[in-house]
Amino acid sequence: MALSDADVQKQINHMMAFIEQEANEKAEEIDAKAEEEFNIEKGRLVQQQRLKIMEYFEKKEKQVELQKKIQSSNMLNQARLRVLKVRDDHVRNVLDEARKRLGEVTQNPNKYSQILRLLITQGLYQLMETNVFIRVRQVDLSIVDSLIDSIQQEYKETTKKEASLKIDQETFLPAESCGGVELLTAKGRIKINNTLESRLELIAQQLIPEIRSALFGSNPNRKFTD
Repeated sequence: MALSDADVQKQINHMMAFIEQEANEKAEEIDAKAEEEFNIEKGRLVQQQRLKIMEYFEKKEKQVELQKKIQSSNMLNQARLRVLKVRDDHVRNVLDEARKRLGEVTQNPNKYSQILRLLITQGLYQLMETNVFIRVRQVDLSIVDSLIDSIQQEYKETTKKEASLKIDQETFLPAESCGGVELLTAKGRIKINNTLESRLELIAQQLIPEIRSALFGSNPNRKFTD
């Protein structure tokens, strides 16, 4: 039985409605899937960027912490250096004061004469030379000259050797020197510096740890004192 035009049109409309419904459902399904994938991708990107930001700030925080430690260490070292400088300056002032007082030794002729005798004798034993020149301050010429014979005699008795001591009449120790002597071999190749300043410097180098300890107390971090 042939369908009428109305029936055909009805079936066509029905098919079109079905197709449209299928299309709409498919479109909704695609939209939902796209939305889901978008949300997943968005979440992944957000998490990725969040981790990057956290890593960046964590790195910055470590850099700041490291910078603070470096700055703190530098400031601590600078403070320690300033303390050490102040201490060294104070020790140096003590030694300078000792140098100033060396001049007082020469004001006692008997005591100064004994010191000169010891300094010359010690230098002579160090050189162990036959001919030795003695360099002195010009003001000490007479004192040293009066000691030479007895020193030569003592040296001869002790070493069984002769020694000729002569005062250098051309070159003198500086007038501002605190005193003492210099002993030189005949050709001037070897010199023993036994001035009062040089002996003080030598003693000071040996006693500086004790001076520091006396002035500032012992250092608990120091294992050795020599």
